[in-house]
Amino acid sequence: MQTLTLAAGCFWCLDAVYRRTTGVHEVLSGYTGGSMPDPDYYSVCSGTTGHAEALQVTFDETAVPESVILGLFFTGHDPTSLNRQGNDVGTQYRSAMFYRDDSEQEKFARAIEQAQEHFDKPIVTTLEPLETFYPAEEVHQDFYTRNPFNGYCTFIIDPKVARARAQYAEWVA
Repeated sequence: MQTLTLAAGCFWCLDAVYRRTTGVHEVLSGYTGGSMPDPDYYSVCSGTTGHAEALQVTFDETAVPESVILGLFFTGHDPTSLNRQGNDVGTQYRSAMFYRDDSEQEKFARAIEQAQEHFDKPIVTTLEPLETFYPAEEVHQDFYTRNPFNGYCTFIIDPKVARARAQYAEWVA
């Protein structure tokens, strides 16, 4: 099993995509990249803690290639948008990849380089060392499945899940 820590704006979006991906065993929404110990949703949303809404995706690399997991990351948000995704604005919504060691940092840098071929504007995804990852409150875990008729799910997440299915049909149910 392998775990990657990624931030792509609101964590509900990537959570929804990865939970529908073959070979993914766990998705945990949370917060990382900030200075305040044990942050909560409201403190992170204030934009004062430095944390990003992020998730940890744990997958079986023999069932789904890491390249698919990383490709879904770039498909699931706009990595050319600095500190915002749609109407969500602030550093807590930044596009970031949190690395555990030099090898993972290099791997993420190569993934950004490869993904750049698919975007006209420069990718602004940051590479940041992974420090403490704080799990988000239970209400944020698997939000999309538990709230399918929520407006955010219908208008923001549904199209992202559909795009992931279209581009990665073999992997995303």
